[in-house]
Amino acid sequence: MTADRDLTARALLAFYQEAGVDALIGETPVDRLAGDPPPTAPKVDTARASDDAGFAEAARPAPARMPEVRERPSAAVLSPEAAVMAARERAKSAGSLAELKAMLERFEGCALRTTATQLVFADGDPRARVMFVGEAPGRDEDIEGLPFVGRSGKLLDRMMAAIGLDRGCAYIANIVPWRPPGNRTPTPQESAICLPFTLRQIQLADPDVLVCLGGPSAQTLLEIRDGILKARGRWRPFHTGKREIRAIATLHPAYLLRQPVQKRLAWRDFLAIKKALAAS
Repeated sequence: MTADRDLTARALLAFYQEAGVDALIGETPVDRLAGDPPPTAPKVDTARASDDAGFAEAARPAPARMPEVRERPSAAVLSPEAAVMAARERAKSAGSLAELKAMLERFEGCALRTTATQLVFADGDPRARVMFVGEAPGRDEDIEGLPFVGRSGKLLDRMMAAIGLDRGCAYIANIVPWRPPGNRTPTPQESAICLPFTLRQIQLADPDVLVCLGGPSAQTLLEIRDGILKARGRWRPFHTGKREIRAIATLHPAYLLRQPVQKRLAWRDFLAIKKALAAS
């Protein structure tokens, strides 16, 4: 019985960790926004009056001094529209990828930053001719602070190696740089808020070829409404703000882990990427 309880407890803790729970709270609610509790009023001491006046009224205690109430600063909660506008204004002012990363670390317009462990900005060589953009970090990426380092990342490494690429000659990022709780798909609102930073990241990296990994990336960057199986494998123009480059959508490595039979389609896409890089 004890072994069963231990297994159940471990499974529950693993579920909480996967769902993004990173703190424990007590059973008694605590109002952490309130000021210090007022001091307890002193006990009343009765005093007797002089003998000729009889008993006087009990002495009244001095009123307790209430603590000074200090307003705690609270982060401004931006509406989704205001958050998108703020992201656009900040992103376009970034003069380098280092500045852009620093801006993202301070940006409070996306609520995902409060549940993620850290920002997952990019990996690889920003001067590379090819840039891969996925959807959002997962658990392993959230821990390491780098995109595509889990099982899907290892598969991406093998896919790149098959056409003569590695992380030293590619640049890798995501649409959303913070892990959504439980590895869920980012909402369209979250993607829209982070998109200005991603577009500026592509513009500053200035690759020759842009590869969208998975449907959410292709739909966000290439404005594709078709499913990824229909949209993949076709070259499309992409305007970086500086110039027009070639973009292609392919299957996400995480999808290929679930559907290995579709690797043949991804292989065709990567052969097209290899040909495009050789031709330009």
